[in-house]
Amino acid sequence: MNPPDNPATGGSKSPAKTPERVIHFMIVDDHAIIRQGLKQILADAFKKSVFGEAENGHEALRKISDQPWDVVLLDISMPGGNGLDVLQQLVDARAGMAVLVLSMHPEDQFAVRVLKGGAAGYVTKNTASEEVVGAVKKVLAGGKYISASLAENLATGLTPSSGKSPHETLSQREAQVLRLIAVGKSAKEIAADLALSVKTVSTYRARILEKMKLKTNADIIRYAMHEKLVE
Repeated sequence: MNPPDNPATGGSKSPAKTPERVIHFMIVDDHAIIRQGLKQILADAFKKSVFGEAENGHEALRKISDQPWDVVLLDISMPGGNGLDVLQQLVDARAGMAVLVLSMHPEDQFAVRVLKGGAAGYVTKNTASEEVVGAVKKVLAGGKYISASLAENLATGLTPSSGKSPHETLSQREAQVLRLIAVGKSAKEIAADLALSVKTVSTYRARILEKMKLKTNADIIRYAMHEKLVE
């Protein structure tokens, strides 16, 4: 007869461990060194990880259909397409997939805009690796990630009377047009990029000039460079 299990030593049977979940990450950035750095950070924190990479929005949208992805880490300042449009298309492409935006732009310029656009969080590229991991864990758990400093700014009143910068009064589409004007694109080129008519682009330009109390494209370019809205 076999001896009974000894409770003091844990017995002959141990509880089954829950298998560690495999996390699928898609990293979208036009710089290979950034993609490799993020892969290393995430691989160290999440031992069971599968990675996909894309160097632009078009490639990301094509690869999204290959398999279910848990988190997309998206740079919204890539050439060859508007990052905010790519964000919206990624959010619409798969239910339950979190899109975490990484950007060189300070969070006070874009964070609220991308969160309204469906992003699960916003992290600047100078963020410490520990904060990136924390942001990923937060969005994997179904939450939204913003930094402590942005949370404090929101809590203390991002209201119409709180002294917003002129560009913060723009709609999402107006902000897109502003950035494209600021990098030197013509109305025809902007229309092609955003799938709009030239007349509609001209209308957005007029609204931008009126809201921001500017007069010419040169004024828009100077403003955008001063506020670091473009690279």
